[in-house]
Amino acid sequence: MDIKILSSFIAVSKHKSFSEAAKELHTVQPAISRHISGLENELGVSLFKRNSRDVAITAAGQQLLKDAQEIIALTEQAKIQVQRTHKGQLGTLRIAHLSSACLTFMAKLVRTYKLHYPQVHVVLYEMTATEQIDAFKNQRIDIGFSRPLPNSIQDEFIYHVIYIDKLVAIVNDTHALAAHETIKLSELINEDFIIFNRDEALGLFDETISICKSAGFSPNIVSQPKHMQTLVTEVAAGLGVAIAPNCVSKLYSSACHFLELESVTSEIPVELHYKNSSATVDAFLEITLKAIPEIRQSMGKLL
Repeated sequence: MDIKILSSFIAVSKHKSFSEAAKELHTVQPAISRHISGLENELGVSLFKRNSRDVAITAAGQQLLKDAQEIIALTEQAKIQVQRTHKGQLGTLRIAHLSSACLTFMAKLVRTYKLHYPQVHVVLYEMTATEQIDAFKNQRIDIGFSRPLPNSIQDEFIYHVIYIDKLVAIVNDTHALAAHETIKLSELINEDFIIFNRDEALGLFDETISICKSAGFSPNIVSQPKHMQTLVTEVAAGLGVAIAPNCVSKLYSSACHFLELESVTSEIPVELHYKNSSATVDAFLEITLKAIPEIRQSMGKLL
C-alpha cells in the first residue's frame, strides 16, 4: 500500500468513476483499475461495488478513505516539515551567553531571529565561559557568547568577534575616588580587590593580574565571585574595589562608580562560538553578523 495507490483510491472515491479519477491523476483508466484491484487483493476486502453505470464505495472503503486521507495529509505535512527543517525554520536552538556581556543586545537579537523563524524553539542559558566549554563538550548548547576560549581548544570552534570591551575600575560611590572619572591603576595599590573567579574566566583574571603588576603591585584579592552581578554587589556593599569589563555597568550598580584606567589598553573581546554548523545555527549566525555594527555602536557609547 503506497501513496500512489492510495491517491488513486481517493480519486475514485471522490469521483465515483474510474475514468474521472484517471483524468484527475493524468493517467489511464487501466492503471487506476490495477491500483484498486491490487489494493483489494492486499486487504482482502471489496472497496467498491461496481456495475455498468456507477461505482459505490463499501463500508470497508469508507474506513480506508478516512485513513488514506489522513495518511496523504501527514505525507504532505512531512514534506513541508522536512523542507522547513532544511531551511532552519524548525527545530531547537540552544544559546549560552554571559549575561553581563550580552545584556544590551541578546534580547533584541533573539527577538529578531524569532520574527524570521517563529517555529524554532529557542532556549537561553546563562553560562560562564567555563560552563559553556563543558556544555559544548556534552552537546548541550549550539552557540555560545563568551570571552575568548583557551588557546588549547580554540581550533575546535568557529568564532566571530561581536565587540571589544575594556577594563575599568569599580568603586563604591562613597569611596574617595568616586569623585573622579579617570584614575591611574596605581592609585588602588592599597585596596582590597574583588576579581571575577579565575576558574570561570581564566583570561580575564590573568589580564587583571598582569595590568596590576605593570602598575607596580600585586592586588590583595579578598573575593573571587563567580557571577558579575555578585562582583558589582560586593563593591556596592563596600567590600572592596574591582577591575572588570565595562559592560558590567549595565547590571544593577546604582551604588557603584566606574572609572576609566589611564594607560591601560587591554582589549576584552566578546565572541560568538560554535562547533557544528546546522540550518538553525547558520540562520542565527546570519542575523547576528548583520547586527554586529549596531551592537558595536551601542557598546561604543558605554566605552
